[in-house]
Amino acid sequence: MVLSVLAIIFVARLFYLQLFTDRYALNAANTSIKTEFIIPQRGVIFDRNGKILVGNQPSYEISFTEALIKSDFDTIGFCNLVGISKLDFINTINKIKKEKYYSKLTPMTFMKNIGKEEVARIQEIIFKYPAFSIVSRPQRQYNVSTSGNLLGYTNEVNERDIKKDSAYYLPGDNIGKSGIEKSYEKELRGEKGVKYIQKDIRLRNVGPYKEGRLDRDVITGKDLTLTIDYDLQKMAEEMLKNKHGAIVALDPNTGEILVLATGPDIDPILFTGPEKSRNLYKLSKDTLYENQPTFDRSVQAAYPPGSTFKLLTALAGLQMGVLDENTVFPCGGGFFYRGLRIKGHGGAVPMVPSIQVSSNCYFSHAFINIMNKYPGDPTKGVDEWKKIMESFGLNKFLDNDLATGAKGRIPSGEFYEKRSGGKKNWTNDYTMNGSIFNGMGQGDVLLTPLQIANYTAAIANDGWYYTPHIVKYIDGKPNPDPRFKKKHLTMVQNKRFYDVVKKGMEAVMLRGTGASLRSTEFTQLAKTGTAQVPQGKDNSIFTLIAPADKPKIVVVSVMEHAGFGATWAGPACTTIAEKYITGNLKRENLYKKLTNASFMGEYKRQWYKKHGKPAPDSATLKRLKDSIALANSIKAELKNKKKLDSLAKKKSSTSQKTKQP
Repeated sequence: MVLSVLAIIFVARLFYLQLFTDRYALNAANTSIKTEFIIPQRGVIFDRNGKILVGNQPSYEISFTEALIKSDFDTIGFCNLVGISKLDFINTINKIKKEKYYSKLTPMTFMKNIGKEEVARIQEIIFKYPAFSIVSRPQRQYNVSTSGNLLGYTNEVNERDIKKDSAYYLPGDNIGKSGIEKSYEKELRGEKGVKYIQKDIRLRNVGPYKEGRLDRDVITGKDLTLTIDYDLQKMAEEMLKNKHGAIVALDPNTGEILVLATGPDIDPILFTGPEKSRNLYKLSKDTLYENQPTFDRSVQAAYPPGSTFKLLTALAGLQMGVLDENTVFPCGGGFFYRGLRIKGHGGAVPMVPSIQVSSNCYFSHAFINIMNKYPGDPTKGVDEWKKIMESFGLNKFLDNDLATGAKGRIPSGEFYEKRSGGKKNWTNDYTMNGSIFNGMGQGDVLLTPLQIANYTAAIANDGWYYTPHIVKYIDGKPNPDPRFKKKHLTMVQNKRFYDVVKKGMEAVMLRGTGASLRSTEFTQLAKTGTAQVPQGKDNSIFTLIAPADKPKIVVVSVMEHAGFGATWAGPACTTIAEKYITGNLKRENLYKKLTNASFMGEYKRQWYKKHGKPAPDSATLKRLKDSIALANSIKAELKNKKKLDSLAKKKSSTSQKTKQP
């Protein structure tokens, strides 16, 4: 009985497919029906103020369908038409046939990046070669010269891309590979149009198949309006020139990312044109002086947050009840505990002045209290602290609309048990001394600049935040993603605790470590950070809220191996805030200080030391620079000569009156 039912279902399905669908009819007739795909324009990308960041430009390619090739195909004539040799033709066809998704019935990319003039010339004659067609495939046009990591790039699909969405992608198609282009690929790509053209016995067009009823209209990709303010973004990138680091700015009221800058930056023009693949390869391999331009330090680099983390140590201590705003620790000339000595400043003073002067002593003692909340069980204290930290968006991916990111690290009690060899009570172990550094943002804590900005936004909001995100509108309508409408509450919900911490941040700018950066135009809350790193000079870190009473912007800056937080990262933050709040850059001296500074000397020193090589002297560097310049000049001349020779060859071939046999 079951077999009979299955047989009936099978026969009915076969009957339906053959009589009521065109799928098999098309396959059977495909030798006389030509499929033409119309590639949609990708959506345009704007900044929050309507500036076009990424658009499209016309680009053309030639496709090849083996099923349509005629027995008397004139190979030499076709090669002369498109300006290639017969050997190039044979090699290209053989390469196409080896592709995994090759089909005689499917148009495959034969030649890319053909200019308008070439297309006009080829189009007049290509009808003689019905197996080949000109396909319009728009290419990205970048209207800005920065933000390559943020915007991302498109490139030809690979096997993995096709496997993920074989219903849409064919070999030769482009797909977003990084940045916004990747994270919003489905919105940006649009939908291909399809036309089925009927051919006669001589493979000439005789009109649409079935009067075009099976054709599909092309649907242009959706435009995106970013949350980014490109004027601020460009400012940040200029201040990061010749530096490794990042600058991030958020609107704490909405979670909208205003700035997401990384240094070094990439000019996105390198993602276009015939040299694109070569440029991408060079960028990915650029590790000289640890440059890594494709590594987005704003979301991928996890740093020790330094003294900026003392704000969360204070909030966790208050929430856990192991200290209050009036708690005073013995801090005579530094921190001394069981043989551990940490240099510090500030005497035996309560929380607010300790934040003001960034007392290492105070916040080391604070973390000891956190670990010792449950006597004999430091793991329990650390795990409670860890949960509070995670409620501020740390130790996890922020589940946003960015294509990449790191989750950083907030260590657990188990982490320290393993380090101490499995001891449950490790307070008497050397492990405890190492963990104490967490209180001042050194130890085992690692955060991305975006995460620092996010927890600073939560402080600005007295205990809540929206997930940071990068797209404001899709096709002119508010981004519908529900992730960015949910208000996340931290585990610290006592406003009084935030008032104490904010008083400390205010004191930083009025008379503390950030006083030199105080603005007369608006109020600021801030915390400096100078994180020690083993490779060399300290990392400079700064986090800022402005204005103090009604926050509009949070800015974080990290500059690798630069020195004090207030000296380098601080000016970057306050100038970004000033431009955003007032509309003008009034303290241009701070901006110029950053744009003119370079830390490449320190990066080079570290690189040579790491690789065990002596750093070259200035004379050697000059000779090397001159040699590179000369080599590049010769290379450019040869390239230009090759281009001219190629154009002359094409003109000569098209002027021939008679076909070569």
